[in-house]
Amino acid sequence: MTRLPHSMESYSMQPIGYIESDFPDKFGVPRQPGLAAAARANLVLVPPYDDPLAVRGLEAFSHLWLTFVFHHSPARWTPLVRPPRLGGNAKVGVFASRSTHRPNRLGQSLVKLSRIDIGGVDIGGNDDRARVRLALTGCDLISGTPVLDIKPYLPWAEALPDARAGYAPAPPPQLAVRFSAAAEATLATRADAASLRELIRQVLAQDPRPAYHRKSAEERLYGVRLRDVDVRFQVESTALTGRSGIHVIEIDIGN
Repeated sequence: MTRLPHSMESYSMQPIGYIESDFPDKFGVPRQPGLAAAARANLVLVPPYDDPLAVRGLEAFSHLWLTFVFHHSPARWTPLVRPPRLGGNAKVGVFASRSTHRPNRLGQSLVKLSRIDIGGVDIGGNDDRARVRLALTGCDLISGTPVLDIKPYLPWAEALPDARAGYAPAPPPQLAVRFSAAAEATLATRADAASLRELIRQVLAQDPRPAYHRKSAEERLYGVRLRDVDVRFQVESTALTGRSGIHVIEIDIGN
């Protein structure tokens, strides 16, 4: 086997920016981009990559590929992982999955570009180029995620409807979500009530619980933090259909 040159054995990379999103924690983050279209995020570019010239022409594209680092995942990796789509029991190779526990901890996410915000000139007359922000929707990244690269999405090259999708041939099933009177009352006090309600619905409809919890009949209380609120919910089975649903018990705004 030919040994690679030493210069090709390792690479040093630095983030071009960081994510600010509706997801302050890992729990509740959609397992794929686009599953929660109501999820909002900003990609804030950092010097020297915050030059407005670097994003010239990007506004002509509706969707972007983001390459990022799973910075909350451990650096270790294993050759076999347990995908949630297989119930958390069956194992597949890490390269046959989108697990966060992978070599180099690299991830890729397809997001919708809503707009590009570019700062002006500050009061000292200096060019405020550090304020280049990309407003995104459908994002599945937690706040603080380091982004390494941006590429525009090309549907004619990358949308392959006849491609095989292995053990994940279709989107995950959605659960019905209902809100208690107390939760609805809390939402009514918010200026972002409509978008927050839809965000909660889209996130919880995917059942964010760990796969091994889904077989339990216990209606335990769970909590997920979205934006600046704590949402407490239970998974319950309806007597009529026997199917599970999500009941939002309360929404705590906190301080």
